[in-house]
Amino acid sequence: MAANHSQLQHTLNLSLINSSMNTQAAQAITMLDDMAKTQPNSEVTSAPHPMLGNNIDIKV
Repeated sequence: MAANHSQLQHTLNLSLINSSMNTQAAQAITMLDDMAKTQPNSEVTSAPHPMLGNNIDIKV
């Protein structure tokens, strides 16, 4: 009886995890679609930096 209870609990846990993962994936897809709709243009332009990455300041 204890083994059946343990198997049932394990199966339900797996089912809940699967459901949660599916929900998270659907929410991520919706978020990315909404973000793509609100972005003006998908073209990437470089920022106008005065040094253009030629110098890097590092302190150790």
